[in-house]
Amino acid sequence: MNDVILGATPLGFPWQTPDPFLFCAYHHDGYPAGNEKMGPAASLAGRDLGNDFEGKDGWRMYHGETVPGFPQHPHRGFETVTIARRGYIDHADSLGAVARFGRGDVQWVTAGRGLSHSEMFPLIDRNGPNPVELFQIWLNLPKADKLADPYFTMLWSEGIPVHREQDSEGRNTEVTVVAGRLGDSLAPQPPPQSWAAHVDADVGIWTLRMDPRAEWALPPAAKGANRTLYFFRGGSIRIGDREFRSGTALRLKADERILLRNGSTEAEFLLLQGRPIGEPVVQYGPFVMNTRSEIEQAFTEYQSTQFGGWPWPSDDPVQEREAGRFARHADGRIEKPQ
Repeated sequence: MNDVILGATPLGFPWQTPDPFLFCAYHHDGYPAGNEKMGPAASLAGRDLGNDFEGKDGWRMYHGETVPGFPQHPHRGFETVTIARRGYIDHADSLGAVARFGRGDVQWVTAGRGLSHSEMFPLIDRNGPNPVELFQIWLNLPKADKLADPYFTMLWSEGIPVHREQDSEGRNTEVTVVAGRLGDSLAPQPPPQSWAAHVDADVGIWTLRMDPRAEWALPPAAKGANRTLYFFRGGSIRIGDREFRSGTALRLKADERILLRNGSTEAEFLLLQGRPIGEPVVQYGPFVMNTRSEIEQAFTEYQSTQFGGWPWPSDDPVQEREAGRFARHADGRIEKPQ
């Protein structure tokens, strides 16, 4: 049984991911109540504003100086899949699109030939804490699609399927299927030029929650896929005769059924799987291409064009406090969760 475990490594920051993924950043911040500008109603003294990653008092400003988050920055050659588990994210981009999403929503951005965007975390509640928890997963693009037109799609939580199973003792496992298929649960359509849009790529992005002592069998994926289970919250889990503690990334053999046996506390996992693209990866900061010369070209083009320019009056725009969840696309189309 143990040969289904190909490796086990501690979770760091960011989480290491195999091809076709580039990495996963897990952000979990216990922000206090918000002030009148939707920043923290707390002193920012002692923080390295503009580059605050220390986690002082259990939260970070990241690159934000008033509102936490990531003011405008460019990308090229890959995709971001942002799963907003708690709190809200305000998106704005160089195409002229804006959005506010959270509470289980997912935003999937194909950067393609070049896009700048901002991702800010508005602290909407003025009377209580504003926890923010999210995964941002970087998914590579094959050479044929690296210069695709930029595109983003919203996967509202109401439309993301949740697969539920009970074991013989009535203990539950819930799997939220962001990408791929699990049984009869088919994820929403990914962007059209995503690697996940290739049927034979077998891309899966799932989050799992298991009751204490629940057992659940992870079904096999396609032969040749890479599959990693990130155990980020809970106590322990057993696979075969081996026990693993929370805070572990488990590389699993993809094409075998694997029985997961949870320990005495509720546990949560992120699963990433997919057939590798199998092309050279050259990354420099926000650009991911196949060769160094393509990276140099990306910098040259960004310096000269700013990937279309930044249409917003600030680098860190946020929506009105009462805006709610919505997306306004570059063509003016307004979208809200059903």
